[in-house]
Amino acid sequence: MIRTWGRLAVYFIVFVLLQVLVMNNIHLFRMVTPFIYIYVLLKLPVDMTRSSVIMLSFLLGLVIDIFSNTFGIHAAACSFAGFLRMPLLERFVDMKDLPEGSLPSYKLFGYGKFFRYALTLTALHHLALFVIESFTFFQPLQMIIRMISAILFSLLLILVMEAFNLGKNGNGE
Repeated sequence: MIRTWGRLAVYFIVFVLLQVLVMNNIHLFRMVTPFIYIYVLLKLPVDMTRSSVIMLSFLLGLVIDIFSNTFGIHAAACSFAGFLRMPLLERFVDMKDLPEGSLPSYKLFGYGKFFRYALTLTALHHLALFVIESFTFFQPLQMIIRMISAILFSLLLILVMEAFNLGKNGNGE
């Protein structure tokens, strides 16, 4: 359990720094910025309470907002994603078959289920983020292109990072 929390603390720090120092400076085709910090939300223990997930999600988004000077849009999008995380997990995997304290992974869920879980949570986060950021629907095509591109680029990076965790077992050890 302590090892899992230590790993999550490292994930939190590393992915916040990666997002703020590297990813926020990537603007592929002046439209696409990957948001890989949501990998932290994806990797929270499956048995974590919903209120704890929402609080950690808000904190993660708030830290990103503070360093990115974005006035709460990441906190709102992360809170939304954190709120929907448990229903998504229940939809994609049988929760009673999972070991206590396990972290979502390719190995634990299987490739297809983890991919669908990561895609859905990433898409919901990005949908909230881009709708809040734009506050308008005057250029819906540009917003949709930016959103889909960011979802695909972020998901690709998240799946690559998850591939590096294949050697680990499903309970985060």
